[in-house]
Amino acid sequence: MREGWTYKKIGEIGTLLRGKGIQKTDFIENGQPCIHYGQIHTAFGVSTEKHLSTIPLDLYNKSIIASKGDVLLTLTSEDVEGSCKSTAWLGNYDIAVSSDAAVIKHSLNPKFFVYYTRSKRFFAEKSKYAKGFKVTHIKTSDIAEIPIPVPAKEEQQVVVSELDKINELISLKKAQMSDLDSLAQSIFYDMFGDPIENEKGWEVKKLGEIFETSSGGTPSKSHSEYYEGGNIPWLRSGEVSQGFIYETELFITDSGLNNSSAKLFPSDTVVVAMYGATVGQVGVIKKEMTTNQAICGIFPNEKFSPIFIFYFLMGMKPVFLRSAAGGAQPNISQGIIKDTLVPLPPLPLQQEFAKRIELIEQQKAQISSTIKDLETLLASRMQYWFD
Repeated sequence: MREGWTYKKIGEIGTLLRGKGIQKTDFIENGQPCIHYGQIHTAFGVSTEKHLSTIPLDLYNKSIIASKGDVLLTLTSEDVEGSCKSTAWLGNYDIAVSSDAAVIKHSLNPKFFVYYTRSKRFFAEKSKYAKGFKVTHIKTSDIAEIPIPVPAKEEQQVVVSELDKINELISLKKAQMSDLDSLAQSIFYDMFGDPIENEKGWEVKKLGEIFETSSGGTPSKSHSEYYEGGNIPWLRSGEVSQGFIYETELFITDSGLNNSSAKLFPSDTVVVAMYGATVGQVGVIKKEMTTNQAICGIFPNEKFSPIFIFYFLMGMKPVFLRSAAGGAQPNISQGIIKDTLVPLPPLPLQQEFAKRIELIEQQKAQISSTIKDLETLLASRMQYWFD
């Protein structure tokens, strides 16, 4: 704990109210402002001044209400890491808050409170209380027991100002990355047209007729020798992002590769996620690696630029999502991908496109490096103040 700071339990510096009674099916147009707990997970940062959804007046009047300066904190998540995701409500009006979220009315700088909930110390504390296997829950009564630093108001503002500046720089760099992605997509549409409409009238063929494809495999988790000390990158469907993929979180051994359905995919293989939250997401692996069974690999072909295929399939994501089967875990089959009609523009035009994209990727790599440095700085300053 930081020397000179006072520490109190959250329940001693504020009141915790559990939200209630708002489902996504309750959303209407031109209603009363509300925030759903899922939006705290996915849509908001350290703070927000705007709501995304509205509900009927009668439901609003029965809801738990947050006011400016309150902290909104999730009570349900997929895992401990995601539990207690929070945002400071800084809008100049009151909002209703759904169940599976808590409204914390407190005496701290609201952004200081939220930054603390993202620290390693808070993670260690919440881990004592978060329960559940497939879904993680935490009680408001348990959150009330978690200690929180209570420095002087002036020092709270010093912390917030410093961390805000770093976060603002990170946001700026991410916006630049997004602009470059939009530029690349615009270049594709200008050169080749809409991938779904094919208004330029290119000849088309089924993807499976012109490419070799394969799904990956998962070595048995009961054999530790398939994973321990592994040096073969093993890509999971949740790691497929719309860009170049150089690294994976997990690795397998030669034994894991040789004793499972996994196979090595060469560099420049285009990969498509076929299952779960990232279904339809597309990437290009930039080094030899293997994947799990929920990924379809489209192997390099000398008649096509992998960059062209990557951007074409990015444009096909809406089609893949419409084709997805299943409810909570949607999925598409390798057959759907192989039946996708691919336009056949001349290879020199594809190569010209790839060169232009390569220049954009070089700029993105520089910005990405800066983002990593800023995130390292942010983590260091968070540790300095809170751990």
